[in-house]
Amino acid sequence: MFEYCTDPQELEGLTWLSCYLTTGVHFLFYWAFGKVLLLLAIAAPSALAFGFLGAMAARSLIAPLRWFGKAYISVVRGVPDVAFFLFFVIALDQFFEWTRHQVKCPDWDQPIRQGNDFLVCPAAKLPLNTAPEWQHETYGFLLAVLTFAIVFGAFAANVIFGAMKAVPRAQMETAEAYGMTRRQSFWRVMVPQMWVYALPGLSNTWMVLIKATPLLFLLGIEDIVYWARELGERRTARFSDYPHEDWRMWYFLALLIFYLGFTLLSETVLRRLQLRLSRGQATAAGEAQRKTAK
Repeated sequence: MFEYCTDPQELEGLTWLSCYLTTGVHFLFYWAFGKVLLLLAIAAPSALAFGFLGAMAARSLIAPLRWFGKAYISVVRGVPDVAFFLFFVIALDQFFEWTRHQVKCPDWDQPIRQGNDFLVCPAAKLPLNTAPEWQHETYGFLLAVLTFAIVFGAFAANVIFGAMKAVPRAQMETAEAYGMTRRQSFWRVMVPQMWVYALPGLSNTWMVLIKATPLLFLLGIEDIVYWARELGERRTARFSDYPHEDWRMWYFLALLIFYLGFTLLSETVLRRLQLRLSRGQATAAGEAQRKTAK
């Protein structure tokens, strides 16, 4: 990056370090931090949407829908996250390719399942074998985002379901007494008020989601954990222009600082949001605010 980085063998001290930290591989490491933030920016609202739909299904008056909602919450929460992450990525990938196979290759006469192999016609592959590398990486990343949304949506659904039950029944009865339908009372009374009960649990889910982002490494995506391990391993002059000892401890220390800083920032934002939602509510937090105001 810098003009004086032409010959690393002649560099030392801070000059050597500045050249080392601005190599192309290190920029991939820095970009990986953006991947983590992008994952959180997409997966968090997606998981919230899955959670809201799952909670609505779990309290539905239609029995099959209610069973499905409760099964979704119980099954996903009851299985280790790693198992579901590894399962969903493979299952979703094969489901999408199978669907495309049925549409694009209706005359295919060979079995898709051949032993341990899953074989579809070339036109049904996602992405196509001729697609550029960035499409393969984007597709894998989107599969990971969808997996995060499904898994953490179950945790969000459990929180939101409990928050809906926490809204005082008397308020719902009052709404019905004023002539509101079940749908109107749900959207106008329950939903606006249930967030104050749901936020503590959703905050915890958000923190767990942050801590789960290193699972991208297990899904084959070159995230910050992958690059921290690759860059931190001992390098000799034979295999690198910038030889060094085993520095993995320092790279993982950088990840520790990143996650701690991001968690502290999240706690500050969530605390202020909790105060904002509690204002004027008949909850312990709302009562504390009223006493403070006096």
